[in-house]
Amino acid sequence: MNRSILIVICDFLLVSLLAFSTVDINKVSQPNGTPQLEMQKSAPANTNQVSGKQDLGDVMRLALDEERKNRDQLVGELTRTRTALSDQDQQIKNVKSQLESKEQQAARLAEEQANLQRQFAAAQSNAANLNEQLHATSVEALITKEQKAAMEAEASKQAKKATDLEQKLAELQKNNQAMLSDRNTLQNQLQMSESANRASLAQMSQLQDEVESQRRENVRLAEGVKALAAKSSDLAQEIRENRPLTPNMIYQEITTNRVTASFIGVKTGVFGGDSSKDKQAQIILVTDGTNTFALGHVTDTPLTLWSPGTQWEELRGNLMRGSVSYPIPSLSFSIMDPRVVFIPIPAAEAKALGCKVYKFSKDPYLFQDAVVVGTRDDYYGQCSFQIDPSTPQYLKMDHNSLKGLFGKFNPSSGDLVLSKTGELLGVMANSSYCAVTRSFEAAATFRCGPDGRNQPTAQTLSALYTYVADMPYKLQ
Repeated sequence: MNRSILIVICDFLLVSLLAFSTVDINKVSQPNGTPQLEMQKSAPANTNQVSGKQDLGDVMRLALDEERKNRDQLVGELTRTRTALSDQDQQIKNVKSQLESKEQQAARLAEEQANLQRQFAAAQSNAANLNEQLHATSVEALITKEQKAAMEAEASKQAKKATDLEQKLAELQKNNQAMLSDRNTLQNQLQMSESANRASLAQMSQLQDEVESQRRENVRLAEGVKALAAKSSDLAQEIRENRPLTPNMIYQEITTNRVTASFIGVKTGVFGGDSSKDKQAQIILVTDGTNTFALGHVTDTPLTLWSPGTQWEELRGNLMRGSVSYPIPSLSFSIMDPRVVFIPIPAAEAKALGCKVYKFSKDPYLFQDAVVVGTRDDYYGQCSFQIDPSTPQYLKMDHNSLKGLFGKFNPSSGDLVLSKTGELLGVMANSSYCAVTRSFEAAATFRCGPDGRNQPTAQTLSALYTYVADMPYKLQ
């Protein structure tokens, strides 16, 4: 993968991250004026997210197209090299065939030269014999004139034949030299062709290695693109999860997804007979990732943590949203702070209620401000909080930074506290400290309905009151 393409993709991801993380938060309050409720439209953010994903997909497809072009170019070069190699092989075969033909001609010429040399030697021998015979006949004067003329003619004939043979021999030697020169030339061409063939083979092997390397690079690039796409999706999800919401948006979501908790407690009156006490509050559903609970404060119920505690004969209650009603099976007190209560809800009933199930904040300290929403009165506002090292499970609300946005804003026990991302931080234990809820481990549980009769509610409420009274004074 080209370094320039990697740089382009990385730059684009950085720009996309900056674009996604920029949020236009409406001013929720006008200076020196009456607080106003303004709903922020989130459509542009969604549009930016879709556009960012589309641009990222375009860049990824551009990178893949560029790699495919490089691969096609390498394959084309490999094909041309194979064709050139095939042509060189054919040339080598032709040169070898010509060389073999020349060698055969040289062998025939050498054979003819040897025959002519033998004939020349024989002619010279005959001429010498005739000369000797002529000399012998002339000396002895015993040969007739006709015999002498015949012998001279024969000698002249043999001399001419020898001359012809010398000329042919010279021509054969000349042809032989030409054949040797051609043979050397063909051998040089053969060596050059073999050298070019070896170079072509090396180039073809190199091109094959490059094609294989490019193929592996394309596979790695495709995996990288998939990883980038998955990472981009994770980044987009993280940006959405960490995008701060306005208090107006958080309150509007709370009002849409709240569940009405209605309780009735029955106890024996002072003068005999039964008396009852009812209580109603707006609470939310929360999950720890496995189970779902309705979360609230003990002040949302008829119960009171006091000593001596009240002996309740029966507790009843319902969770209602719209036309759906779910009878409360039990009520538990948190082991971290008994003033925080929760009600277990099966998954099917939670789905039937059809409201949002809130999650605990993964990072409660990501933002300095929190949104406080009342559960019994319609009010909400924004408030800064401080970390108190002496109470690590609580957040201290800064009353000097209170900004009421709707209704009479005076945080009190039982109010819900949410982060700027809309996740649950906890429940106000008193008017100053928020109990940061992390689990649903119970210190005590009361059964509701007919099965809840004859429970030691007085002893349990008294023990829980003692537990709270032993806390630091600022948390009571």
